[in-house]
Amino acid sequence: MRFPTLLVLLSFFTPLSMANQCPDVLKFVKRKLNSQQTVNFCQAYQGKTLLIVNTASYCGYTPQFEGLEALYESYKDQGLVVLGFPSHEFNQEADNEEKTAELCELTYGVKFPMFEPTDVKGDNADPLYRMLAKKSGTYPSWNFFKYLVDSEGEVVGVYPSATTPEDEDFQKTLQSLLK
Repeated sequence: MRFPTLLVLLSFFTPLSMANQCPDVLKFVKRKLNSQQTVNFCQAYQGKTLLIVNTASYCGYTPQFEGLEALYESYKDQGLVVLGFPSHEFNQEADNEEKTAELCELTYGVKFPMFEPTDVKGDNADPLYRMLAKKSGTYPSWNFFKYLVDSEGEVVGVYPSATTPEDEDFQKTLQSLLK
């Protein structure tokens, strides 16, 4: 009689204990770009390697969307997820989510997850970006600033805008993290 009771108790607490095991950087729910659909990061991305990027539609670095998408396509089966966050922080993003989504999808063929426009620095920074800055010691200094997060939820690399997805050192670091 004691054993079945223990099993019932364990089954009740297992989801709770799993939620507590979720890394801090994944304890967020974000709305997808130009949508009402939300994504629970812990459920969707736990155990994945993440490349988190603040994007902009009208920036000299905007063509990096092509490289980011190629990176995502090349490594998604090995556990990489690229997460894009449009930001008007540097005055180079459309005011309209539909326009941003159109540019991403039609112009650059982006299929990696893109999320709602997000403040990425300073007092108004989104909690996710505050967490990334706390863990890495830095906020984005411009558009297409990249945080590389390992499958345990630790920030293992910070890459300035000028570091492209094709950069050899970046690629080596990324490949060392993938399954």
